[in-house]
Amino acid sequence: MVTSRRNLARKKARARREGAITRPASAGRRRKPSNDPVTAEIIRGAMETVAFEMATHVSLTATTPILNQSNERNATILDARGCLAALSVGIPQFMLSSTLPVKFALDFFGPDGLFDGDVILSNDPYHGGGHLPDYNVYAPVFHDGEMILIASIQCHHADTGGGAPGGYNVDAPDIWAEGVRFPAIKIYERGQERKDITYMLQTNNRTPTFIGDLRAQVGAAQLGARRLREVCERYGNDTVRGAVDYMVEYAKRRFKTEVTRWPDGVYESDTWVDHDPKGNKDIHVHCKVTIEGSSITVDFSGSDDRPEIEAYSTFGNTRGYVVAQLAAMMPSDIPKNEGFFDSIDLIVPEGCCLNPPEGRSVAAGTHHPGTEVGEAIAKALAQVVPDRCCPQVYKMGMPTVIFGNNPRTGKTFIDHSVDTFAAYCGAVQGQDGWGAMNVSFGNLIRATAEINESIFPVRQLWRDYETDSGGAGEFRGGCGSLYRKQVLTPSTVYTYVVGKKYPMPGIAGGDDGASNRLMVRVGGDHTSEVGDLSERVPHESGECYEYYYGGGGGWGDPLDRPTEKVFDDVLDEYVSVEAARNRYGVVLKGDLEDFSLVIDKGATTRLRTKMRTARRDA
Repeated sequence: MVTSRRNLARKKARARREGAITRPASAGRRRKPSNDPVTAEIIRGAMETVAFEMATHVSLTATTPILNQSNERNATILDARGCLAALSVGIPQFMLSSTLPVKFALDFFGPDGLFDGDVILSNDPYHGGGHLPDYNVYAPVFHDGEMILIASIQCHHADTGGGAPGGYNVDAPDIWAEGVRFPAIKIYERGQERKDITYMLQTNNRTPTFIGDLRAQVGAAQLGARRLREVCERYGNDTVRGAVDYMVEYAKRRFKTEVTRWPDGVYESDTWVDHDPKGNKDIHVHCKVTIEGSSITVDFSGSDDRPEIEAYSTFGNTRGYVVAQLAAMMPSDIPKNEGFFDSIDLIVPEGCCLNPPEGRSVAAGTHHPGTEVGEAIAKALAQVVPDRCCPQVYKMGMPTVIFGNNPRTGKTFIDHSVDTFAAYCGAVQGQDGWGAMNVSFGNLIRATAEINESIFPVRQLWRDYETDSGGAGEFRGGCGSLYRKQVLTPSTVYTYVVGKKYPMPGIAGGDDGASNRLMVRVGGDHTSEVGDLSERVPHESGECYEYYYGGGGGWGDPLDRPTEKVFDDVLDEYVSVEAARNRYGVVLKGDLEDFSLVIDKGATTRLRTKMRTARRDA
């Protein structure tokens, strides 16, 4: 019986990965919603509050900066079928890639295999996850003998075991070399910790603080289960189930209503990743979006399927980016739940870079070509709804992970450099690129330099915006930044950099953002620029890396940007005097240094007319 159940679970998981048009497992099993709208909204609000409390619990109790400072976590609430019911504001691909691992566990353990007090852990990319560092911990919620909901919290951990510290083994020939896979294991059963499982997890992870992070995540799942049980006690099981169904159907209805406002047609786009970690160039993502009435089909047929590439986004990761991009193009008050999944017909051929053959390495691919999924959709739909389009993406490669031996503790340290990353804020109609963190990372924030310097043997020496790095447009892309980080003990730095050849794209006539550039071993005798190969570069104590992060893409014609805004950008040193003239057609006279700079209105009018005429003639 156990063997047949596991075989069935494997078949279902494979079918979800391979299906030409993939729909949620819940399709066709909907109950008729029975709640009134007011009660449904109240219960939805309660579940979203619980999800936020779970995510906050991790930030307050975890022991590693990537979790307790940078918020690389997200909580979701699912129903007993594994359908997404509610979520907190978090990392987009986290909140939208947590359903498939839970659905696999429900199939694997079967209707009689989960109990009150259970806590399950999953991280396997080939059972619905993104990549191995993303641990999904979840707990079923029972009330009156029935499983009603599931509380889930997903976090990015600092290590996964495998061939190299940090969860990003650039030399991994397959998934097994990347780290340890956990499709679905119980770490608590009927409220009792399985110490053998906890110890196994601990001994397969290099991070000294891993067990504290894991317990924080378990505590968050258990907290969510308690809170959700209180919701069931207050409203009753049937009312809670009905509220979930009502909100799912409501989201689907609102989604489809929005799609009917978009012109019918077939819209295609192409986007590329510079190279994979092994130097294979021009990883291609092809996207075809078909809109017909209220139906939308997103088809990635024609995307790169070269067998030699090492750039793979798992199906679960791809699916998450699809929903994240489309959700960003919808009114924000539409609930983000299974109704979104039900509304999208998704075609991802097995064997392409967005749905790899099982066993391929995927650690870096969760970033690229994963994030290019959103870029491809935005570029396709920019042809018809440009006012809705801003690619929810970044051009990074992978984090510049630093690892070595910490002389203060005598133990291995793994610093994911989440205190340095900041760039790629694209503009959208009505809004310049903002701040220093792109929307694709949701509520991810930069860890503070001071705290990280007290934990890791590193120093932050430089944080600064780069002038002229944001793409020109009617709405300007956000500036990129220069970061210099110094190691204080012999350390190794991972290098995988993209966005040099294919930077952040402009939309609706806006310019692309500036390109990335990474220098390593700065300050020593062997300074070099990172090329197309990903490597682990040894650094001596006192040496630095310098990352020139590219800027966001612009939106709209730069010649339509009000001259006063261009002038303000020059005063703020976002745009140079030369770029104001050459890209925006704004002529300035005087001197920036002595504050005598002013707009030459006559020269500006003549220059913009000349530039528009030359463009029409061309």
